Amino acid sequence: MSQQTSATVAVFASPTSWIESDALDQCHQVAALDGMIHVAAMPDLHPGKGAPIGAAMTSATLYPFLVGSDIGCGIAVFPIRLRRADPARLAARFPDLDHAPDADDPAWDVVRGDIPAGHVEGLGTVGRGNHFVELARVGTVVEPDHASRLGLAAGDLVLVVHSGSRGLGERILRAHTEVHGAGPAPDPAAYLAMHDDAVRWGSLNRRLMAARVAHALGAEPAEPVVDQCHNLVEVRDGVYLHRKGAAPGDGRDVLIAGTRGTPSYLVAAHAGPDANHSVAHGAGRKMSRADALRRGRAKHTVEELRRTPVGSLVVCGDRQLLFEEAPTAYKRIEQVIADLVEHGLATPVATTVPLVTYKTADIGRDRRRKRGRS
Repeated sequence: MSQQTSATVAVFASPTSWIESDALDQCHQVAALDGMIHVAAMPDLHPGKGAPIGAAMTSATLYPFLVGSDIGCGIAVFPIRLRRADPARLAARFPDLDHAPDADDPAWDVVRGDIPAGHVEGLGTVGRGNHFVELARVGTVVEPDHASRLGLAAGDLVLVVHSGSRGLGERILRAHTEVHGAGPAPDPAAYLAMHDDAVRWGSLNRRLMAARVAHALGAEPAEPVVDQCHNLVEVRDGVYLHRKGAAPGDGRDVLIAGTRGTPSYLVAAHAGPDANHSVAHGAGRKMSRADALRRGRAKHTVEELRRTPVGSLVVCGDRQLLFEEAPTAYKRIEQVIADLVEHGLATPVATTVPLVTYKTADIGRDRRRKRGRS
């Protein structure tokens, strides 16, 4: 019997980019799995639980753990029209996205047809970790014709929504791992049917949250101009293409998230087979959550982290999360974009600059505001 040879590994980052050795080790561990063909590591690569984040991996075998529990996680961009964009005033008006909308919330109008998998729990909520909902302004426009085709111009306001399938994806992965661990899917078609529901659910969740925020800010909900999932598997050219923190890069428009204190970049992606038709999904962590918490507490106060270097405000009632998700915990988004450009994977179209970033409700702060106005 012939011995399995490791798949190829390609890293799309410049020598000066910060790539942890643990993340590279994970890429090579994945490459040694049965049936693996090619691992493409993006410039935002960092270690994950058992598999690298910021990688696209092709295989003749479907491995659910390479997609992870947040199946369908992605980033969508929604235009929004407001008369005034005062961050302090608007931050106070953001709805509580930690809890599902009330039954009479007008945002439910965006839900047309059946809810995927009939999974109502958590619908319309953002989740924790690196998920967020952000009101941003279109900043520098590099490709005005392309931006215009998307209906965007410098100065326009947008909602950027980063979230996934909440408990649904976790339930799907757990059902697999409890029986098969990190092994392959014994019935790929059955897994893909559940997976596809979670991908649709994640997209619907982003639409519902954008509608909730639009209504709360006094605007009409809009259709997304960009909505790309970066945790999924697709069947392509007869093999399974797993993406874990990597966005589809085959002729798509992708919003690559910076941090809450830096711009994000809307790019036209044109990645080929060497990159497994994928691009980065964000800045990528350079510190673990524990390191970010320890270092952040030594350098910053909570109040300092509520206002970012670009002058935007952060809505976050969880002090630990404020430190864990501080801009300094992430790589420089400018370097990530430069690496994608250098390797011919993407062309920047425009930046978006944060005005208000919602992480989790700050109930105590809201109550203090109300008392101060009475």
